[in-house]
Amino acid sequence: MPARERILAKIRRQLGKGGAAPSPAEEENVRAYLRAHPRGPLRDLQGDPVARFRARAEAGASTTERVASLDEVPAAVARYLDSQRLPKSGCVWPKLAGLAWSAAGLALEPRGARDADAVGVTGVFCAIAETGTLMLCSGAETPASVSLLPETHVAVVGAARIVQAMEDGWDLARHELGQLPRAVNFVSGPSRTADIEQTIVLGAHGPYRVHIVIVD
Repeated sequence: MPARERILAKIRRQLGKGGAAPSPAEEENVRAYLRAHPRGPLRDLQGDPVARFRARAEAGASTTERVASLDEVPAAVARYLDSQRLPKSGCVWPKLAGLAWSAAGLALEPRGARDADAVGVTGVFCAIAETGTLMLCSGAETPASVSLLPETHVAVVGAARIVQAMEDGWDLARHELGQLPRAVNFVSGPSRTADIEQTIVLGAHGPYRVHIVIVD
């Protein structure tokens, strides 16, 4: 018997589950549980999810700006890059290629990220107010590398796509996507680590900075 099966069989014996393999009834009980998507205890979140999201994102070292429409996004991105003295070139999700990037003085190519890209601009699948987290689903029009490789990640978040809790995000994905994508990434501010002497270092495993443009 392979090692994996031996370990699982030992666990089953210690739990008083009988045989080395689950019975058909046990397997169906597991499938029924997963189909039901039960939720554990959740905080009672009240108030405006957009305001909560923005406060939590900024507490996690992201910066934010709120604009009235999608047409204002390129100018908002340009303002941020100017304020930080950052390059105005990089990559953008192909899904957002139709925005007037060049008119705002930005040279953003609709593709996945490359090593030399300083800036990556993405949308999101949704955002989570409770933790100030971005939820991104990978795909041909939404390559995951754009949010992971460049030192600066700018995310465009529709206010209507901000949900209260992570469980709401998963419910939305199951409802809208049917089959989940190859990768679902959760981004809560810049990459960071405290592995060395418990000192926080930003940009250790991804972007140094995350800027969020919230679109009403």
